[in-house]
Order: sequence, then structure tokens, then C-alpha cells
Amino acid sequence: MAGPVVIAGGGTGGHTSPGLAVAGVLRERAIPCIWIGSRHGIEADRVPRQGIPYHAIATGKLRRYWDWQNLSDLAVNVPVGLVQARRLLGRLRPGVVLGTGGFVALPVVVAAASARIPVVIHEQTSAPGLANRLAGRLARRIGVSWEATIERFPREKVALTGNPLRAELRLGSRDAAIARFGLDPSLPLVYITGGVQGAHRINRVVGEALPRVLELTQVIHQCGDNPTTGDRRWLEEQRARLPAGLARRYTIAPYVGDELADVYAAAALVFSRAGAGTLNECCQLGVPAIYVPLPGTSGDEQTTNARMVERVGGAAVLAQSSLTATSLVGAVRDLLADPRRLKEMADRARALAVPDAAERLTDLVLSVRNEGAA
Repeated sequence: MAGPVVIAGGGTGGHTSPGLAVAGVLRERAIPCIWIGSRHGIEADRVPRQGIPYHAIATGKLRRYWDWQNLSDLAVNVPVGLVQARRLLGRLRPGVVLGTGGFVALPVVVAAASARIPVVIHEQTSAPGLANRLAGRLARRIGVSWEATIERFPREKVALTGNPLRAELRLGSRDAAIARFGLDPSLPLVYITGGVQGAHRINRVVGEALPRVLELTQVIHQCGDNPTTGDRRWLEEQRARLPAGLARRYTIAPYVGDELADVYAAAALVFSRAGAGTLNECCQLGVPAIYVPLPGTSGDEQTTNARMVERVGGAAVLAQSSLTATSLVGAVRDLLADPRRLKEMADRARALAVPDAAERLTDLVLSVRNEGAA
């Protein structure tokens, strides 16, 4: 009998959400699933809440720039994480390991390969990061989210699975969002997000643009709660200076959790970084977006992601170097004034997505598991 499926990954929502989607399909099929992740990443909170057995290991980030933490990661965290992963896999005896990418998954993938446990990896972005480029050499099969990524790996290993979307995100209700956030049903909603941690540059530009943006629309702003930048407190101060009528149109949320499905259902437009998670959610759900890619990411993956959607007409892209209060207001005004273009963007973004991605990736994982058990 084949062993359970071990999912390894996390650190960001983009590396966590696909695994959760696969775990949901495995649960429907009554196939046991266990997760190995980090101690403090987003997965350490999200995964146990789904009732999935969870094991944390030491992790070290792969940085290709100088940082003192590289020394402790390479000398301590990475070796310790590898040893912990190997021991865990020896105890759990999985039939297959699914690595969802990033520095959290790599030690588990390496440990699995060394123990001759078959490995499948999944790449969410159009430009694979360093961890998955390394893991791809050890994997039996590689699921990719976009056709443009196929050529980045050995073709004989690759399957186009798409990027899985958590099933609950398809169940959002506009009416529920209106009730929860006190929205005005007659006004369009713009959802602004910089990812779980927030985006300092976006937060500050939004704060400067608030009076003009709120003349056009209402906003839910997921800003993070970084004590170093103090963005959340600063944004609350900007809101307090607004006239009462405009202030009612602005909701600040350090984190958007289970209510995200309702926010997407209500949003006319998303203004966001171009991380794999948010970009996939907008494409899968058909939500038009303005992306501000984070510069300097591995392989400039956020720009590659955003431009891919822009090329088919599914999004607009605003470079961070061009991001000002004036450019933000202009981009939002132009799109909200053209409902037909918003509808076309939504349709073209949706056409990029693979709606049954969770089932496809799960089938790929189980096919490798069954081959290993044969």
C-alpha cells in the first residue's frame, strides 16, 4: 500500500495556497496528507487550521545577495533542516513528496531524493526561482502553471497543471462583503494589497493619494502590520484627516483572511504586487488588476508574471519607478471609467488560468506515488 502524500512548502502565500488546494482534493479522495513547513511562515498558521497534520523544521533562506544571516542559515539552519526532514520522512514513510517551491520546500525535497522517495515539484511563477531550479533536478515530475514555463525545465519531466486555487475562494459573496465592511453598493470597490506583509512603497503612495482615489471609488486596503515601517499606524492617521464622507469609503485591514473570497467577489479592480498567489487568484476569478511588480525579486519574476498577463490584455502594469500618487489615481480613474475594458480584462485574465488545476496537480502527484508503489 502506498504511503501518504507529504506536502512541503510555504514561507509565502504563493507557495502555500497550491498545497492547500491539493490537500483539499486529497481529502475528498480520502488519501492521507501531511505537511512539512517552517516554524513561523504563513503555512504554520494556515495549514493546521485546515486540520492537516503539520511538522515544522528549521529553514534557511537562499539569498543571492550578501547578508549576515546567510552565514547562520548555511552553517546551522539548512543542515539542521535537512537532518530534521530526513528523520521525519523516515518516520512518516510517504509514498511521494510534493514540493511547492521556495526555501521551505528544498530541504524536504533533497532529503526525499536522498531516501529515494519520489518527488513532484510545482512551479507557480512564469520565471522559476532558484529553489525550484535546484529541486527540479531531483524531481520525477514538474507541474508548471503557465505554458511559458515549460521550456525552463527538462521537457520530459514537465506537465502543464496550472496553479491550483483554494476551492473556498470561488464561493465569495458580494453581499457578504458589503455587509461585513459596510460598503456602499452603488460605488465600485478597489482592493489594494501588497501581500501578507504589505508593501511599504504601495502603502505610502496610497496614503498620499487617498483623497483623490476616494473621490472615485471605495477601497479595502490590506496593508500588513510591519512595526519597522509603521505603515498601518500612518495610514490610520491619514484616514483620520479625511472628511467623514471619504473616510467611510476607506477600510484598512492589516491582513485579509477567510473574508478574501468575499472581497474578490465584490472588487471591480485589484491594485497589487504581482506575486504568484495574487496573480493566480485574479486570473482564476476573472478580476481585472493593476500590478506593481516588486523589483529585484529572483529573476525579476514579478515583472515577468505581470507582463505575461498584460500581453493578453488581462491586466495593466505600473512599474514601481513610475508609481506616484498621481500615476495611481490616473490608472484607477482610467479603468473605472471604462467598464467595457474592465470586462475584457477580466475575461482575458480568466482565459489564462487552468480552472481544474488542483485536480490536475493532484493527479500528477498520485501518478508518481502509484509508480513508486508498483
